Amino acid sequence: MADLEAYFPIIFASLIPIILVWAFSKPTRPKFHVLPTPFALPIIGHLHLLLSIPHQALYKLSFRYGPIFRLYLGSQPCVVACSPEIAKEFLKTNEHVYLDRPVNSNADYISYGNKGMVFGPYGPYWKFIKKLVMSNLLNGKTLAMLSSVRHEEINSFVSLISKKAKVGEAVYLGTELMKLNNNVISRMLMGDRCLDDKEYMMKLVEDLAETVGNFNLSDYIWLFKSLDLQGLGKRAKNFRVRFDAMMNKIIKEHEEARKHKEINKEAKDLLHILLDIQQDESMEIKLSMENIKAFILDIYLGGTHSAASTVEWGLSELINHPNIMKKAIEEIHQVVGGNRLLQESDIPNLPYLQAIVKETLRLHPAAPVIPRQSTEDFMVAGYHIPAKTDIFINVWALGRDPNHWENPYEFWPERFQENDLDVRGQHFHMLPFGSGKRLCPGISLAQFMIHTTLGAMIQCFDWKAGKDGNLPSVDMKEGLGLTITRANRLICVPVTRYDPIPVSNITC
Repeated sequence: MADLEAYFPIIFASLIPIILVWAFSKPTRPKFHVLPTPFALPIIGHLHLLLSIPHQALYKLSFRYGPIFRLYLGSQPCVVACSPEIAKEFLKTNEHVYLDRPVNSNADYISYGNKGMVFGPYGPYWKFIKKLVMSNLLNGKTLAMLSSVRHEEINSFVSLISKKAKVGEAVYLGTELMKLNNNVISRMLMGDRCLDDKEYMMKLVEDLAETVGNFNLSDYIWLFKSLDLQGLGKRAKNFRVRFDAMMNKIIKEHEEARKHKEINKEAKDLLHILLDIQQDESMEIKLSMENIKAFILDIYLGGTHSAASTVEWGLSELINHPNIMKKAIEEIHQVVGGNRLLQESDIPNLPYLQAIVKETLRLHPAAPVIPRQSTEDFMVAGYHIPAKTDIFINVWALGRDPNHWENPYEFWPERFQENDLDVRGQHFHMLPFGSGKRLCPGISLAQFMIHTTLGAMIQCFDWKAGKDGNLPSVDMKEGLGLTITRANRLICVPVTRYDPIPVSNITC
């Protein structure tokens, strides 16, 4: 052993050249920082940290781990972005890598194998559908053609509130706003045919949002991959059976009307336009009935809950800020007067109402988190993001970033009079409708509905909070769901400021 130790210096000296050659000849590894991450538990990862309201929990985690950090939801790696600068890197600078949606098995099944726009993977078919939507279905011309539908439904809604006001009856505003938006979407999409049973359609829309919006353990925890512990898979199948039955009936009625030429250009709803496209032999991609049904699902999912929720939050804020409410009423009175109901054409002349809607969207974005998934390995903000990583852009947090917003927790519409900030995805500290190629295609429709509904509600009525109208204010706690909903329903007693003009020829 002693003899062997004597050779150690010689052996070591002879190895030095070999070590140096190896060190300098090995490939240079890319240098990047390791994403900060909280302590994870076996199997569930960081799911325990999101048991409360997820977007709020992610916001609080950003105080400790910074504007970008990693989580594991079960076995699925995720990256969370909570600052406008990081959001811009994902949604603009490197958008081509982050255009897909995370896996959602229930949404996949309900949307006929992701044949719609909301959950479908980015590719030739998705781009074809997006082009159809923007040029044929939700463009300015089509929305203008169907403006009478929105006008009639809002007038009908105001008349309903007026009747309740006359007898001092409280209004469950979340429910009534959902009915309003559901009626508008149904009539724009499919005419009056699906309105024979409004309660059935409302139940379908609610089931759709709950089934798709709930966190599915089977998608994230490998042990539960083949199990349906929450019953969401069963609910998804049940939903599609009911939706298929309804849509098959409505499509058959539309086809019969077309066969007998009982439809004219001015009376076309969006389903008729889709059937025209399906029968157009010049189209580069042939639409199937499943494609059409998936698109209709997209509109219901994106158009019913979000607009209703935004109006409900907006009115809640105005009740809690009577000075702002008063200023909004004065503006509407000056522009619209007291002889008619506010209309869509008035919106450009109501800058303070526009500012109120923007401030509502900043604090209460309907979709609090933008979900994406990486399609390849990439570097973002100096961090390596592997392919198949889920990306969560916390829109709720962006609207509260103190580096971009003065007094970020305060409801202060005047900030938008001083800064005419756009909500169409160009300013990354406010992304209520997303950004880039996956910007919500229904943004114009949503803007029409939110402004006219909220404007009409404050033009015609005072609102007293509570079943008896005796609460001093409205609580602003958030609930769980696909969209940001109120934890407690908004119940108010309306008091008529003046009777709206009676509306004739209402067909709904």
